[in-house]
Amino acid sequence: MALDIIGKIIQVMPETNGQSKAGKPWSKQEFVIETMEQYPRKVCMSVMNDKVQELKKFAAGHEIKASLNIESREYNGRWYTDIRAWKIELNGPASSSSAPAAGETFYADPEPQFTSDSATDDLPF
Repeated sequence: MALDIIGKIIQVMPETNGQSKAGKPWSKQEFVIETMEQYPRKVCMSVMNDKVQELKKFAAGHEIKASLNIESREYNGRWYTDIRAWKIELNGPASSSSAPAAGETFYADPEPQFTSDSATDDLPF
């Protein structure tokens, strides 16, 4: 299962390192993004090995698009779900046009800002 999610990085946890049973070294780093929807959600995901270096290009506050896989596994009668990002890229405007390009997802501003100037307001209420 491969999915894409767009959001703003709100936290990056410390990198953890270890060694597999086969003796190969590994590294893992988790980070949390907040989606930009009407009702924002926080999602914690991880990157492994060479993708840890890719994550270091970004910091809290960056808006990213992450391609990820979701997988669950059973251990001692309990189920654990892992959300692993396999591609992370900066999500920024591709052009000066406000219309989305072909294949690009458009997200409206979750909290539109309305201003009113009473001198030019012609509404009766």
